[in-house]
Amino acid sequence: MNGLNRYIFRQLMAPLVFITLVLTGVVWLTQSLRFVDMIVNRGLSAGEFLYVTLLLMPGVLVLILPIALFCAVLYAYHRLNYDSELVVMRSAGMSQRALVFPALVMAMVVVVVTYVFVMYLTPLGFRTFKDNHDSVRSNYASVLIQEGIFNELMRGITVYVRARGEDGELRGILVHDNRDVTKPVTVMAERGLLLETAQGPRFVMENGNRQEVGKTSGQLSLLYFDKYALDLGRLTDPPGKRWREPGERYLSELLNLEDTDDDRRNADRMMAEVHKRISHPLHAFVLVLIALAGLLSGEFNRRGEWQRIATVSCAALAFEISALALVPLVSKTPTLAPAMYLSILAVGAIAIWWLGRNGRPARRGRRGNPAAPAL
Repeated sequence: MNGLNRYIFRQLMAPLVFITLVLTGVVWLTQSLRFVDMIVNRGLSAGEFLYVTLLLMPGVLVLILPIALFCAVLYAYHRLNYDSELVVMRSAGMSQRALVFPALVMAMVVVVVTYVFVMYLTPLGFRTFKDNHDSVRSNYASVLIQEGIFNELMRGITVYVRARGEDGELRGILVHDNRDVTKPVTVMAERGLLLETAQGPRFVMENGNRQEVGKTSGQLSLLYFDKYALDLGRLTDPPGKRWREPGERYLSELLNLEDTDDDRRNADRMMAEVHKRISHPLHAFVLVLIALAGLLSGEFNRRGEWQRIATVSCAALAFEISALALVPLVSKTPTLAPAMYLSILAVGAIAIWWLGRNGRPARRGRRGNPAAPAL
């Protein structure tokens, strides 16, 4: 890479970093809104909040990096074009291939980084997030139960608490257990605690009553107690036994499914995730080629520059939307999987053809004398 190539590379690096940080910050803020309720009303600490949101960042960067690179290429080459630096470089003998080389090197870097994210960091972060989410749900008194509303701890268990003491004691408790629809049970107590035991979580209540209505007789059975323990079982499956979604799995786990009903039922989703992880990082190359084809083709014309930028932006947006739309289609119709790769090859080939076809600036005037660029 010569001096001019390094110069163009530096012009690409700064906007790429800046745009990536800005887009990541915007997405991080929008994602953070999902956890505001857990901070304000459920006692999630700032450290836990930051850790949980950072776990989702690899998946966000997978989507952001190709788009940020596209914007960086548009900005950098538009600036070089507007300042007539590209005209000087061409006059100095730089070919079209030499001009696009720094952008393609940058695209290669982004592709490699994105593959690291999609193959390892994204599933690692997502599965850690899901495991931590389950462990947070296990912290019932400080996270799940809110005062003055009906809280659904799990399917069939609804809890209402009038107030909560500083020591974690719950006051004015109503628990409705509808896990067995033939024997619904309602328990009311003055106070109680949620405790984690070796046998699982239990709701220990004092000074209350237990009400049960017989299904056949319809009679109310009422039991008063001084102390009563309600076994809640497990709110979540243990991390090792919980079924992992396609986004949580590494590539080897997606290709080698377990012999379970859930895996067999979601086999098409697993393969769609495989194709998505292989094809998506290659979008960086296609987006860069689209940007270069729009800015480096034809003659230099400042007045028509924004029209080209708008055109290639629309082309890039259409390509990304179609690529994202193919993922759910492939999960339902696996035979459409080759379309994910054909779209990349087709759009990339068209961009390369357009870049080569219109790569040389138009010549005007006498034979052998290149005309000055149109301003």
